[in-house]
Amino acid sequence: MRLTTAQALVRFLASQYSERDGVEHRLIPGVWGIFGHGNVAGLGQALLQTAHTGTLPYYLARNEQGQVHAATAFAKMRNRLQTFACTASTGPGSTNMITGAALATTNRLPVLLLPSDVFAGRGPDPVLQQLEDPRHGDVSVNDAFRPVSKYFDRITRPEQLIPAALAAMRVLTDPVETGAVTLALPQDVQAEAYDWPEDFFRRRVWHVDRPAPAPEAVARAAELLRSAAKPLIVAGGGVVYSEAWAELRAFATETGIPVADTHAGKGAVPWDHPCAVGGLGSTGTSAANALAAEADVVLGIGTRYSDFTTASHTVFGNPDVRFVNLNVARFDAAKHSAEMVVADARRGVEALSAALSGWQVSPAYRARTRQLADEWNRTADSCFDLGHGPLPAQTEILGALNRSLDDRDVVINAAGSMPGDLQMLWRARDPKSYHVEYAYSCMGYEVAAGVGAKLAAPDREVVVLVGDGSYLMMAQEIVTLVAERLKVIIVLVQNHGFASIGSLSESLGSQRFGTSYRYRSDSGLLDGDVLPVDLAANAASLGATMLRASTVEEFKAALKQAKANPVTTVVHVETDPLAPNPPGSAWWDVPVSEVSDLDSTRTAYETYADEKRKQRPYL
Repeated sequence: MRLTTAQALVRFLASQYSERDGVEHRLIPGVWGIFGHGNVAGLGQALLQTAHTGTLPYYLARNEQGQVHAATAFAKMRNRLQTFACTASTGPGSTNMITGAALATTNRLPVLLLPSDVFAGRGPDPVLQQLEDPRHGDVSVNDAFRPVSKYFDRITRPEQLIPAALAAMRVLTDPVETGAVTLALPQDVQAEAYDWPEDFFRRRVWHVDRPAPAPEAVARAAELLRSAAKPLIVAGGGVVYSEAWAELRAFATETGIPVADTHAGKGAVPWDHPCAVGGLGSTGTSAANALAAEADVVLGIGTRYSDFTTASHTVFGNPDVRFVNLNVARFDAAKHSAEMVVADARRGVEALSAALSGWQVSPAYRARTRQLADEWNRTADSCFDLGHGPLPAQTEILGALNRSLDDRDVVINAAGSMPGDLQMLWRARDPKSYHVEYAYSCMGYEVAAGVGAKLAAPDREVVVLVGDGSYLMMAQEIVTLVAERLKVIIVLVQNHGFASIGSLSESLGSQRFGTSYRYRSDSGLLDGDVLPVDLAANAASLGATMLRASTVEEFKAALKQAKANPVTTVVHVETDPLAPNPPGSAWWDVPVSEVSDLDSTRTAYETYADEKRKQRPYL
């Protein structure tokens, strides 16, 4: 079958499927792209000539990084069983995708990247947008994808696509190895013809199995858990991706072990479940962190134990604490010198449940769990109902939003002060309703992620929650929402700067330096009047319906209207960046200058040194 390399790749991708639990999905349901001289005549032509079939639809993004975020958010909503391919032109178009690649790989989410590359034949070398390396003739800017990709290959001859494409599908569908997969495509090779074996294009189903745990590992883990007086479960993203939420809820109910969650695991156990204690770690609830401080055995399920989850290795305070880690990846299962149960989360929870049949925590420990959770819920209610003025507090906006959404509605966020507030305060009852990217915590993720999430779940209301700082990083995918007629609600919280980093800066003795969007004053600092930036008008100019709110009540009314609107609607609300934050109960290790001319920094260093002494390895 004589086709160009690009035509062959398009035909191949259209024939790939994933399967789990007997349900098949199109592995690559479409291609995101922005065309330039590096791919317009290759992949662009190949997608054009098959466009009438509808087998591999093309989606036009407005920023190459944004299209990767959209693909990644889609994969997250689809529990890693489907993702998009993303194509970009040579040079800056392709390197724009690198941040998106790092985000996908850090979050262990699959995405297929197809950056265009310089001529493999080197006939017109150097070409437009080529970076010349006098030391290495075979290096291009696309080599920067190597450290952020779980698989990388450069296709310098058409026939190399056959093993490379098969390897790419293997990695995309492997829950242990998945992440960004990059096939760099020189622009001349994309357009070069080759006689392809027809079997390359046959329908392939990539089976995503559920590895069962070794019986010996389950027995060791069960023995350790049976010895515990104060066990704690940490539910991570692996619970959600393996769709193990029903099994975990039943396991917690039967044993009485309290369940704390990470950002990726929130919603696996509903917030009002008798064993639910909320977020854990640096921005965790007082209930979860108090139980973590006392826990003698911690059962981590599908978590990678980021520094926010462990409060930089300080939240688990029991000097004799032991860990049992249930994870499909041995790399994560081995963390904290744990007793390892390497398995799919659903299979592992089922096995542990059987092994612990009849065992429960003490009635007193159940009562303490409920008491701490109830105390925190009262604290959260007070944060939602501060009555702060004249501008509302951010927590009041979050409370109004949380109370206005249905259980299946999806909230999306990634960076700034809101992820911390959300982890502490957000009440999720559905495992797909809380979509906060906090592995890479990438500013600019939110709006683009709204595109991908809505494509993945058109039957759900999708709400993008974004601050002004992150909005200014990448708002242009609002145009994509409008073009694709996708209805998403965007809640744009304006506080004129970087609220999260401003607060952190102040706590570290750096006096909120460089964190406000202000005019430069006579002092030479950015501490003058507020800039005359109208982000609401900006959103309207991109095609969104615009609503403004200045009070909590106005915000509630605007949100009600936005839910009724059939099109993408932005609700703009200004909040007080100095309003009270939810009460913290854990630490985050951000080093403070050891010597300084500033009193604020010297005082902050004394506090830092005190907290640093609590840090420990878990051995």
